[in-house]
Amino acid sequence: MTQPFLNLQQLNARFEKSFLEAQKKVLTEDFLIKGKAVSDFETAFAAYCGTRFCVGTGNGLDALILILKAYIALGKLKKGSEVIVPANTYIATILAIKHAGLHPILTDADPDDFNIDLVDLQKKISPKTRAILVVHLYGQLAKMDEIKQIAKKHALLLIEDAAQAHGATDLFGKKAGNLSDAAAFSFYPTKNLGALGDAGAVTTNDADLANLIAQLGNYGRTHKYENAYLGHNSRLDSLQAAFLSIKLVHLDADNALRTANAKRYLREISNPIIDLPKVHLFAAHVFHQFVVRCVRRDDLKNYLQAHGVETDIHYPIPPHRQKALRTLHKHAFPVTERLHQTVLSLPVYPTLDDDALTRIISLLNNYA
Repeated sequence: MTQPFLNLQQLNARFEKSFLEAQKKVLTEDFLIKGKAVSDFETAFAAYCGTRFCVGTGNGLDALILILKAYIALGKLKKGSEVIVPANTYIATILAIKHAGLHPILTDADPDDFNIDLVDLQKKISPKTRAILVVHLYGQLAKMDEIKQIAKKHALLLIEDAAQAHGATDLFGKKAGNLSDAAAFSFYPTKNLGALGDAGAVTTNDADLANLIAQLGNYGRTHKYENAYLGHNSRLDSLQAAFLSIKLVHLDADNALRTANAKRYLREISNPIIDLPKVHLFAAHVFHQFVVRCVRRDDLKNYLQAHGVETDIHYPIPPHRQKALRTLHKHAFPVTERLHQTVLSLPVYPTLDDDALTRIISLLNNYA
């Protein structure tokens, strides 16, 4: 019997009755676009993150693009401005910068937590730098205290790609999404807080930014049939918003289950050729992925697959080696490239069975 990497059907089956009730309720709304289900979720998610505002978007990539384009419209960025971003991320982070007409400046990764390397970050700041776009990769917060100080020292905007970090909390109790000037979330179905389709959001404490993002995501409309900006069609779907409101109530409990699974891995995996992730603060890591490293990664993946355990690789090719980003091919990021050659993600989802977890750990310890 195959152990899936992620069992979405099992995860969502827990809420089936509530989903069906929500669907019926949405069908009675007068506005199926930007209706009450959307405003209710935006209010709830802003409160959850601790921010004043949340603006729903069509997906996480759009959330990032709209933040950057709104800052351009507000005069805080301009076309061609440099945005520092980690090389060790999913390509969407860098695509957003490119689509906004800005210039990505990549930095290498910290080998301990896989997030942005602070030394390399400071080396990359130039007179053209206007923003830092950090990524909380795999669900672990980047070192935000230090990064905030760097951003403040150089008068830079600080933006979070929090697509993998729903509910991650820093040492002072502040959540991802409330640790910067603005943050982008994805609610892609596989996320810790996942919709049943594409969905995203921006969180911020800046009223002007939130208002402008809402306008840009709605065709640049300021009033009915009046458009002040070259906008997009990127609005959170009412039905997805209703589903997300249901799942938001259970997010902290699900994150706790992910953390319990991760703690078992950390405590019980004892194979010296498998490197375990380093966790600085458990509250700051919501284990969107549990990522180990192995110099024989592909062989380990095949071994687990042969024993019925599915795994995944996040990610096999770094963005600066992708064909879509040819202009970045000349750059080298040795830590990032080594990570992409050695990382392997294990099942860690909330409904993972204890017996299955025990079996995975046993397989890992017996791997040679």
